[in-house]
Amino acid sequence: MKFASIFAIGWIGLGGIGSVALAENAHTMLAPSDVKWGPAPKVLPPGAQAAVLFGDPTKEGLFALRLQVPAGYAVPPHTHPVNEVVTVISGTINLGMGETAERSSVTALPSGSFFALPPGTPHYAFFDEETVFQITTNGPWGLKYVNPADDPQKTE
Repeated sequence: MKFASIFAIGWIGLGGIGSVALAENAHTMLAPSDVKWGPAPKVLPPGAQAAVLFGDPTKEGLFALRLQVPAGYAVPPHTHPVNEVVTVISGTINLGMGETAERSSVTALPSGSFFALPPGTPHYAFFDEETVFQITTNGPWGLKYVNPADDPQKTE
């Protein structure tokens, strides 16, 4: 299954988030109170909230996606089919590189931090506090777990 397909299946949960600005010829300005949160794509572990600020992550073109995760949240090792360009808005992302999640090997990236990873780079994250971060890149965006059993969309 292609990344876009994996993501699109998980994206169904975002239908009620509200209006999404189209990247084509759109003038978009949002104050924090304008951000409409809803359940994150099902390709992510349960508990996250998401807001599409600009564009459409399931289609070709530029988009901005904001994610909010609770304290104790974790995303197992995974890759993306496109560049992963992330800015930490609040809280801290504990980012680790590689195919095995090792808490002792993470780098703490507090509010204001930025990172960019090339397509196919295995990485994982732990969150010790509520954290908000923004992904701004080109779609279609997706997520593929290193260990398929970590995919929350898999049914037993």
